[in-house]
Amino acid sequence: MLDRIDIHVEVTPVAFRELSTASTGEKSESIRKRVVEARNIQAGRFGDDAGVYCNAQMSSKILREICHIPEEGKTLLKTAMERLGLSARAYDRILKVARTIADLAGSDKILTEHLAEAIQYRSLDREGWAG
Repeated sequence: MLDRIDIHVEVTPVAFRELSTASTGEKSESIRKRVVEARNIQAGRFGDDAGVYCNAQMSSKILREICHIPEEGKTLLKTAMERLGLSARAYDRILKVARTIADLAGSDKILTEHLAEAIQYRSLDREGWAG
């Protein structure tokens, strides 16, 4: 069942000390701007594909055409697939999330760092998660 969820994130309790200090994180306005730009990139990418408006909706065929990864990224993904025992569905999901991360970063290419972040979001697939 968890294999059907694209992004898994373990949320741990935050210490009061961290909650009570002033945060200097990224402003919502800049995050919104990046998301709107990424959605515009995706709308342009899938303009000719009826019914596809974002990376999550890519078919396996479209995924193979669009999501090219560098050799070091292939090695990283292969290692993650083997160590975590991920399925073909998880492979596709990781590529879709990596493509979205690249879009949010304004990158035309999926870089190894985008793949590493996408793999990290498969935390519920890891052995020993949550105890």
